[in-house]
Amino acid sequence: MLATPASFHSSVTPVPKPVRADLRASGFYSRGCPVPLSDLRVLTASYRDFHGRTRTGQLVVNRRAARPLARVFRRLYAMDFRIRHMTLSAIYGPRRDRPADGDVTASFECRQAAASPCVGRVRTGSWSMHAYGLAVDINPGENPYVGCGQSMDPSLRRYRVRTHHYRGMVGRRAVRAFASIGWGWGGSWAGTTKDYMHFSSTGH
Repeated sequence: MLATPASFHSSVTPVPKPVRADLRASGFYSRGCPVPLSDLRVLTASYRDFHGRTRTGQLVVNRRAARPLARVFRRLYAMDFRIRHMTLSAIYGPRRDRPADGDVTASFECRQAAASPCVGRVRTGSWSMHAYGLAVDINPGENPYVGCGQSMDPSLRRYRVRTHHYRGMVGRRAVRAFASIGWGWGGSWAGTTKDYMHFSSTGH
């Protein structure tokens, strides 16, 4: 077990009214979503940014997953795993205020599962695990969703080949951190489609 520096902190709280309003206003939550807002929580956890500085990040997650995920982020912090952005405003805030690089670690989003780049569609017709708050995408810039050797963003070409490890890329230690709570990794899917950013309670 990794020793965790004393500077790591985490907490779990109900989703406050202003964040609920942001979720609705930004289209991340609407009538018909498969989980009520009352079943979501805000997970606050320390993380290390790309310069090694300690930051305080937040995710909206399913209440059942909140404390297990706090343990995962404790492990990521202890192993010096770097995260680019992990704030609620970076994902749910006004579009003009979101990071231009889009490299945001996030969880809850009431949407359908994304289709593989192989098939030429955007959605699959089934709920994503993100719609339940039971999935986390880590550093999507360094960990793209690929299929048939292609990604949604051609600028991420160097991250498709996973033999060279860049800062912020998911590796075996990060996979083990999520596996410790029973979550699977999209980078281990069979076939040519891989979702290197994606972890979920079902592995899908």
